[in-house]
Amino acid sequence: MKSLIDPVVALAEDAGRAILEVYSTDFEVQSKDDNSPLTQADLAAHHCIVAKLESLTPGMPIISEEAELPDFEERRSWERYWLIDPLDGTKEFVKRNGEFTVNIALIENHRPVFGVVHVPVQGKTYLGCEGYGAELRQGNAAAQAIHVATESANPVRVVGSRSHRGASLDAYLENLGAYDMLAMGSSLKFCVIAEGGADLYPRLGLTSEWDTAAAQAVVEQAGGSVVTLDGKPLKYNTKSDILNPYFFVVGASDNDWLALLPGSE
Repeated sequence: MKSLIDPVVALAEDAGRAILEVYSTDFEVQSKDDNSPLTQADLAAHHCIVAKLESLTPGMPIISEEAELPDFEERRSWERYWLIDPLDGTKEFVKRNGEFTVNIALIENHRPVFGVVHVPVQGKTYLGCEGYGAELRQGNAAAQAIHVATESANPVRVVGSRSHRGASLDAYLENLGAYDMLAMGSSLKFCVIAEGGADLYPRLGLTSEWDTAAAQAVVEQAGGSVVTLDGKPLKYNTKSDILNPYFFVVGASDNDWLALLPGSE
């Protein structure tokens, strides 16, 4: 798997350049069936990544947000496949705030064992690979190993979505006590935790598996965890739909964060 790291980082960067070509233009925004936005950048990145993954790992299945989801009867038997979100954070792309990413994950037996998250505007790439660890690459600088915080800050540093926030999160934050909220888009929230810049990301709202897989690999290889509300690791390709249950991304593990959920005993 380590042999895949450099080629996949390179193709994520290629996809990022394709995205930035569109970003610099007066691009059009369409709506998908679920009313989420779609731009030419999403499609350009999708075609770039899929073509290169097919060349890199011939015959390995690929699930992309920008392609039709294979029927569960077909994919339930897959032990290994690619799961990609060519442009995660299209709403942030449309707002031109730079908070969008390219997400490429390798799933093995329902777990993300390798993930690359590229941030085109910042020129940063986060990666996590089982048996290798987690690191940040930027430009020509030497790769930097990253690790989650060992102790939570006071006040607790919480990351949350810039585009999605609901009553469930507000109720949880009331139980948390003193906290600082860092709002940002896309899988950047995971990456900030992976490099020790935040302690906790409670996601009490809907996401899809391609939104989280690559960044989950980064967090887990940086020493953190991504768990559902019953404390179990977030898993993939276990059911017919591709929606995730609610989950927590945990960096600093010195508190029982799940115990603060309203209704917990």
